[in-house]
Parts: sequence; structure tokens; C-alpha cells
Amino acid sequence: MPAIRIIHRTSFPPVEAWSMLTDWERHGAQVPLTRTIIETPSPTHVGTIFTARTGVSRITFDDRMEVVVWRPPTEGSPGEVRLEKRGRAVTGWAEIEIRPLATGGSEVHWREELRLRGLPRALDPLVAAAGRLLFGRALVRLLRP
Repeated sequence: MPAIRIIHRTSFPPVEAWSMLTDWERHGAQVPLTRTIIETPSPTHVGTIFTARTGVSRITFDDRMEVVVWRPPTEGSPGEVRLEKRGRAVTGWAEIEIRPLATGGSEVHWREELRLRGLPRALDPLVAAAGRLLFGRALVRLLRP
């Protein structure tokens, strides 16, 4: 599975960054040709399911995800969310960890391993590079007020 690792520092404190990064509907707005469909009632919790649907017209694929770890940050302690990808086209997992910085603000660790079914493993390096670019841009945009 292609591994994607992104580390990003922000001036937002962990609780605020958490709120911005776990607003699942905003994720769809940051990825081209994608919208997010929330399938379970708010607020997010272990068991929340949502789908990122990407494509144009009838040519789409779904990245269905379930929250399996939900630990929001508290004053001075990190937060972590883990998503298991349960779609037909996309499988794997994603984690977002937000750590407080001693100097203020926070450090975000975005880790993801994904598999696009039907794609040969020889293309894993390309998928990982595209993922780092796509998710890195989404991360920066999600952390805009």
C-alpha cells in the first residue's frame, strides 16, 4: 500500500486545529471534484461513517470511511482520529494526529495508506506522490479560517 506522511505546523492551538480538520464536509470542498456525504448523525464519534465521492457525472468512485478512533485533544494533550477506508474502490486507513507545540500552536501528522483496487502495485510510488500533493494542499486549505 502506498504510504503517505505529511507533517505540518500551524499557529492554531490543537483544539481549534482539530475542529477545522475533522469537519468532514469541508474535506470534500478541498479536493477537486469531490463532495462529502455524512451517513451518521452528528457529532462525530467512533462509528461515524462518511463517503468522499469523487468524479464527474456518472463517472465517480467512493472513498467510504468509518471513524474507528476518536480522541479529541484536550488542553496540553494530543488528539487523534483514525479512519478505516471501507469502499469498493479505495481501501486502507488514514490518521490525523494533532500535537501541541511548547511554543504555541500545533503540529499535525497526517498518515495514510491507501489502495486503489485494480491499480497495479507498480504504480504505488505515483499514487503516494499524488496523495502527498493532494492531501498536503487539502491540509493547508483546511487550516484556513
